[in-house]
Amino acid sequence: MKNTQGQQLPMGVTVQEDGVSFSVAAKKGKACCLLLYHAGEKEPCARYPMRQSEGAVYTVKVTDIQSDAYSYEYLMDEEVVTDPYTKAFTKENKSQVLIPEYDWEDDRYPAYAYKDVIAYSLHVRGFTQDSYSKVAHRGTFEGVIEKLPYLKDLGINQIQCMPVYSFLEGKRKPNYWGYGPGYFFAPKNSYSAISDGVRSLKNMVKACHAAEIEVVLEMPFCPETPIYQVLDCLRYYRQEYHIDGYILNPAATSTRAAYEDPYLQDCKLMVHHTEFQNVMRRFLKGDEGMVEAVTYWLRHLSEKEGSFNYIASHNGFTLMDLVSYEGKHNEANGENNQDGPDYNYSWNCGAEGPSRKKAVVNLRRGQLYNALFLVFLAQGTPCLLAGDEFGNSQKGNNNVYCQDNPTGWVNWKKLTTHQELHDFVRDLIAFRKRYKVFHPAQEMSGTDTTRCGVPDVSYHGEYAWRIEKEVASRQLGVYYSGTSLEAEDCYVAYNMHWIRHTFALPSLSKNKKWYLAASTKDGIKAEMSCLGGQKSIEIEERTIVVLVAK
Repeated sequence: MKNTQGQQLPMGVTVQEDGVSFSVAAKKGKACCLLLYHAGEKEPCARYPMRQSEGAVYTVKVTDIQSDAYSYEYLMDEEVVTDPYTKAFTKENKSQVLIPEYDWEDDRYPAYAYKDVIAYSLHVRGFTQDSYSKVAHRGTFEGVIEKLPYLKDLGINQIQCMPVYSFLEGKRKPNYWGYGPGYFFAPKNSYSAISDGVRSLKNMVKACHAAEIEVVLEMPFCPETPIYQVLDCLRYYRQEYHIDGYILNPAATSTRAAYEDPYLQDCKLMVHHTEFQNVMRRFLKGDEGMVEAVTYWLRHLSEKEGSFNYIASHNGFTLMDLVSYEGKHNEANGENNQDGPDYNYSWNCGAEGPSRKKAVVNLRRGQLYNALFLVFLAQGTPCLLAGDEFGNSQKGNNNVYCQDNPTGWVNWKKLTTHQELHDFVRDLIAFRKRYKVFHPAQEMSGTDTTRCGVPDVSYHGEYAWRIEKEVASRQLGVYYSGTSLEAEDCYVAYNMHWIRHTFALPSLSKNKKWYLAASTKDGIKAEMSCLGGQKSIEIEERTIVVLVAK
């Protein structure tokens, strides 16, 4: 093997016809050297000095090399360093030189509009690690593939994966979530049933696309990650893994640069925003003064800023814990319960933790239904936390970052005990898809854009066309006109108060009547019931009712 000056860009490894080029960034003046290893060996078989090229880039090209038979590292001033651009790791935790070719067959991006996405947030290991998941390859990309028929039946068309790149898990306190330093270009081998993260992730993406499900990766780069490396990484996963989009951390990276990158224009670039969550949680538990904020988030479209609507996420309570605990219970994390969010806007419905009291159980059921109505009847992009569809609990732990155990895993046994909740979520997702007023292409303006006599969206209360502006008000009626969408009119009555309230019903044209389509008590009705000539409707305490005009 011979060595010559290498190619500066792209960074990392470039396999060429006559050899392999290595390129790495280092401080000027460092002594850089390429270490090559035979497959399976711990000691290097060859060393090649790297030359400083433009700026602080060091390169070397090795010719006449059988690239699939070697792994590599860098030696910088006598310190062995792993390439930050490493694309895959060997069993010996050395960087692979060659990434084998992959047959994508006729893979295509689903490319859903934001308004049509039903997102599902999951942790690759935690999603199927539980024995009740009934998959052959628990805690892996392959396990996700096995669950695709389940997700498809639920109505999901996008999965959002927490970090899948190679990160150090730690021993004393596991880094279960994966946030922090890592090798962002290399999929995690321990998430692969065949110990090949590259192939397994590609297989998962291809299977998802075949099932018409998008794959979005959370990429929370560290603050010190250079922006050029961030962009290189996002481009690489798009090109090499056919990833549909990313969730970025605006506090850690320049998201603006990603938004402006021409290669990423067709990607979904998303960020976590907590405003929807906080507003809807407070409204759900009956806080006063929330109606105005609720009206905004019910109609807000999120495509421009790439946000999505969720009421529960991995960073906080699960949905079941949101209605079962008022305080966090993170003692098992070993930080004296000081970690995790202190303000959760939760309500335990009268008992802290699990309860057999019928009144508490029934109230929690109603609050679960209400929370899900708030997410899926709001316009924008709804997102469901894995397991929330059947009442998964973390026992009040709102920060399971170190709990690689049943506390942090999805408990699939709950699917058998909470089948009713699962069926409601499935029916609710289908209901949202059925009625266009809940996922319009453009944000509704509150004006009569079609000259049909009513605005596209309007707000009501005890009296039609007027909402109670008192700070103590906890009720809201929303009338969606489907005229501009050539769709049905819908009316949603939200009563988050602990007493009953009467809602005035907006008048319809002579040939139409209001029909009861869904409610907290009945779920999604198989057959809608006509309200006849009713001009008002009484809504029970802590109840949401959905009407459809026919």
